[in-house]
Amino acid sequence: MAKKKSASAKAKASNGSTSPAAAGPSKLPTPPHSPEPAQKRPRRETPGENNSDDEDEVERVTGGKSAATSPVNGKPPTPLSASMAETSASPAPEPLSTPTLTAAELKDKGNAEFKKQRYDTAIEWYSKAIDPSEPTYLTNRAAAYIAQKRFAPALADCQRAHSLQSAAPSAKTLLRLAKCQLALGDTASALSSVGQVLTLAPGEKSAKEMETRIQRVDQHLERYRQAKSTGQGTMARISLQEAERESEGFGEGTRWRCWRVEALISAGKLDEAAQAVMDAARVDRESTEVLYLRGLVLFLQNQLPKAVTHCVEVLRLDPDHTRARTLMRRVRAVEAKKDEGNNAFKSGRLQEAVNLYSEALELIGDKQEEAKGGVIRGVLLSNRATAEVKLDKLDEALADVTASLELQPGNYKAMRTKARILLQQEEYEAAVREFAAALEQAKQDGASDARALAEEHRKAEVALKRSKTKDHYKTLGIKKDADERDIKMAYRKLSLVHHPDKGGDEEQFKTIQEAHSVLSDPERRRRYDLGEDEEGMGGGGGMNQMDPEDIAHIFQFMGGGMGGGGGGGGRRRPGGNPFGQSGFSSGGGFSF
Repeated sequence: MAKKKSASAKAKASNGSTSPAAAGPSKLPTPPHSPEPAQKRPRRETPGENNSDDEDEVERVTGGKSAATSPVNGKPPTPLSASMAETSASPAPEPLSTPTLTAAELKDKGNAEFKKQRYDTAIEWYSKAIDPSEPTYLTNRAAAYIAQKRFAPALADCQRAHSLQSAAPSAKTLLRLAKCQLALGDTASALSSVGQVLTLAPGEKSAKEMETRIQRVDQHLERYRQAKSTGQGTMARISLQEAERESEGFGEGTRWRCWRVEALISAGKLDEAAQAVMDAARVDRESTEVLYLRGLVLFLQNQLPKAVTHCVEVLRLDPDHTRARTLMRRVRAVEAKKDEGNNAFKSGRLQEAVNLYSEALELIGDKQEEAKGGVIRGVLLSNRATAEVKLDKLDEALADVTASLELQPGNYKAMRTKARILLQQEEYEAAVREFAAALEQAKQDGASDARALAEEHRKAEVALKRSKTKDHYKTLGIKKDADERDIKMAYRKLSLVHHPDKGGDEEQFKTIQEAHSVLSDPERRRRYDLGEDEEGMGGGGGMNQMDPEDIAHIFQFMGGGMGGGGGGGGRRRPGGNPFGQSGFSSGGGFSF
């Protein structure tokens, strides 16, 4: 009767007509050999002896990166139900509720599922078969975990199996243990495990090869750590990539993923770091280190409230996580200083705003391993530059906004600030280029102030064009928003200084007259401000232009006054007194 039941069970295993209660993993490519077959009793192994196809199976399943074992785009394996829906031809795994199977038979069921690459179901069979005194079941389950890149539970099973085999250590168990340790980034322990294998069997080829591989990985990781600590972000990233290449598919553990994130941060690639840390979180949702790094990336990306939330979650899971607590306090302090600085700026307390932004920047720092402060530092440098412009500290402002753009090259507001500074410094060509770049970026961003930015760009082009001819405002020493009274006063003062009769330069005096002629006429000034060419704008006449002889008449008035007919008779030309009849007092002086 027992034989019939056994035959029936085997028949069910071969046709696979029923479905398990638990969901399995995603479909994978060509299945490897199954783990070692069931044994009634554990047998002492000779180190290095291939006592079953178990070791071959592990090497084939876990020896390299493949579509079968690597997450796609960092996503966890597809549930079995989805896999079966896609491949209806694949036979369904056998149910796990058979009450009459022995531990060895349960293990065989797990092996059968392992061959079909249904690792979740295989793990359940192995778990049901677990015998506290039988290490084979643990190592087989570890193989299934390794196939899924679940190295932490695989490590636990291998450690437990190795403990059971302490009287007669198994080379295969130790090698599998070393692979798990390597995958989890513990190269020192991995070398120790391989060393035990070589002590048992000095000529074991696979152990020697693995020892060499781990040593190379360790060398690359040491270079990675040195580069990261000295601010060589690009070199750190390259060294880590070399270590991953040498690991041959075992660089998928959480620690490796965290190293990857740190390398990207150090290289200043915050967007890539954000994606990498999200991938790591999908694989290991409870890792406090992953959550901490996610908080750090958010902080550097200027997402301060979210950064605090992640730090709080880390501390909920691990109240003693010092780095998370320090980061949380730092983020909150930066946010407070930033808000206070913004409020001071809006209230017109510009120097106070500069001081508060400076305090926030001090808290952020500029360490290479933190992307030199990232976007948050760039934003605060730009804010401080804007306040410095209003304080007429143009050199300091230019230095700040240039540093800001190194940290956030695509920030059109920082580009605009830099363009405005360059325009004020009369670096017209550079200003036009910067306005053009800012406008292009604003359009790409769909910014609402793109139209206003376009107008600023146009005015910069006018200023550039005007700079190549004559700058009438500069000639008179007045601002571009000067009113009629400012223009008159400037003209009078300069005329007295540069008149040829008083030892002045005649050409300079003509330039002053030309500037006054254009700027004192509203229509001509408007056209000049627009950069339009005006026929005759160069100084040919007009009601508001004076001849050198006209100004001589002014000097006569100043010398002798207007009273009593004294003061001489300078000849008057048509066109009238540009200063108006009320420009003089009865005592002969200027009336300001």
